[in-house]
Amino acid sequence: MSADNAKISAGKSGDAKHSGSMDSSEWDLVIRRVFDAPRALVFKAWTESTHVAQWWGPKGFANPVCEMDVRTGGAIRIHMRAPDGVVYPMKGVFKEIVAPERLVLVASALDGDGKSMFDVLTTVTFADQRGKTALTLQLRVIKATAQAPQYLKGMQAGWTQSLDRLGDLLAGIRNDGGNHLEGGPA
Repeated sequence: MSADNAKISAGKSGDAKHSGSMDSSEWDLVIRRVFDAPRALVFKAWTESTHVAQWWGPKGFANPVCEMDVRTGGAIRIHMRAPDGVVYPMKGVFKEIVAPERLVLVASALDGDGKSMFDVLTTVTFADQRGKTALTLQLRVIKATAQAPQYLKGMQAGWTQSLDRLGDLLAGIRNDGGNHLEGGPA
């Protein structure tokens, strides 16, 4: 399902192109989408690991590890496996949960030694829009190492594709005539 509205802004100037600069604000990103699904359903798709595993990551990626303890202070751990077999691990901590309105977490992309390459403050808001859900995803890089830019340059495309996959998941539910999520990872 394609979102009804998709808006993206990036960096201080709104320019989606990024240099190799370590000024983390250059990597800040806001993506807005409207999904044709109720807010409670979209929130559930973000907070249950069996569902997150189905849409998290760019097209063609799988999530062999997707663990979430959705509570303030709870952990999230996801290993995204690319089509070529490379695994991109991340971990994080939930900072705020207001069901079904808002999620805040700090996520860290990990290197081969399990050390953070960059940390992103992620804020997701879910607003009811006459039975649809207006989702706003705000990403603020709060820490970045020298190796971070090679990964951060793909953040906008990765999140855009992830939200496309979320939309497809939600459309499948709608086409099945239900307002609930069932089953595990595809």
